[in-house]
Amino acid sequence: MATWQWLLLGLGVALVVYAAALAALLVAGRRGDAHALAKFIPDCLQLFRALLRDPRVPRGRKVLLAALLAYLAMPIDLVPDFIPVAGQLDDAIVVALVLRSVPRAGGPQLLHEHWRGTDRSLDVVLRLAGMPA
Repeated sequence: MATWQWLLLGLGVALVVYAAALAALLVAGRRGDAHALAKFIPDCLQLFRALLRDPRVPRGRKVLLAALLAYLAMPIDLVPDFIPVAGQLDDAIVVALVLRSVPRAGGPQLLHEHWRGTDRSLDVVLRLAGMPA
């Protein structure tokens, strides 16, 4: 198989797993959690964009955020995304590491100000950042 076919397969597997998680939450009657999960990635992208524009975030942390966004957008990863679980886990680890450094520079108030998602999702982000929820 060609590289682009592997990438499409990996994307397809990730989408199926994501849809299955959403469906499982809906079937379990946890509609609010399903909605929060569906919006988590767009909420994180909005957070990163807002942090990049915030003058209180030091330049070095902005460079880290920009590098993170570039890394996530690149088709080449430490572990290829077509490998189930491990392919997405490396992305999550990189996001968590960067997310731990940014709030420490500006404080948790920065995350509270810029977060557009639910409070429950913000608690997850704060825990990833190593801060109390």
